[in-house]
Amino acid sequence: MHLSVTMGLKRQKIAKKTISFYKYNFSFRQPFQILIDGTFCQMALKNKIQIKEQMPKYLMGEVQLCTTNCALKELETLGKELYGARIILQKFQSRRCAHLKDPVPASECLLSMGETNPHNYFVATQDHTVTAGVKKIPGVPLLYIILNTIVLDKPCQTSLDHVKAVSLGEMVSVAQQQSIRSLKEDKGIAQKDGERRGKKRKRKQSNPNPLSCLKKKKKGGPTPPKNTEQGEKKKTRVRNKKQKMEGGDNLSAPVVTNA
Repeated sequence: MHLSVTMGLKRQKIAKKTISFYKYNFSFRQPFQILIDGTFCQMALKNKIQIKEQMPKYLMGEVQLCTTNCALKELETLGKELYGARIILQKFQSRRCAHLKDPVPASECLLSMGETNPHNYFVATQDHTVTAGVKKIPGVPLLYIILNTIVLDKPCQTSLDHVKAVSLGEMVSVAQQQSIRSLKEDKGIAQKDGERRGKKRKRKQSNPNPLSCLKKKKKGGPTPPKNTEQGEKKKTRVRNKKQKMEGGDNLSAPVVTNA
């Protein structure tokens, strides 16, 4: 009895350290989202584990147990042998997946849900395919059952490499991405990718340029040269007129005749 209590406390201490790793590096928060498949429920039933009671105790926090439509459909097709597991799984929240119209195997569905893990899911499974796939994705905690105990797996090498890259400045952490996004939202400069690409920048209305309001001059041919002939004619006319006037004066002068 004393040995089992000691082992239980040791497991909880290790789990606490692992949870802190995901909290600090991948922004996991309560309530923890636990994504469960039929294999986990079947093992829990076999070992008489009450998932709803033991999961929050083991993770030392509030949890939300959930599954997908594909996992439920898979248990339905497998028949009466997994009827008990299907009853347990039906009690959990069903999260929407991308295969609502065309269900896929539960292993494929769970891996697609945790591909980038935006909702910070823990994945609870006994499926070796899912286990191997999850270990290739950074920031996805893995839960499974050994004998009659729920176990939270230690962080995989992919997660450790991701954290190392962030510490070296090669990548931006999830927490930093979220803080940048929230700062942009506060400043009112955050936009979705589609909106940023789709919307054109509006030009500010300004007063028209006063020079543009002036009437445009008609474009014509080259200006004709001044008619010098008319000027010469005028000059000759004036000159002729002067000459006539001068001649008239001579005519009007008194004629002196010899007596």
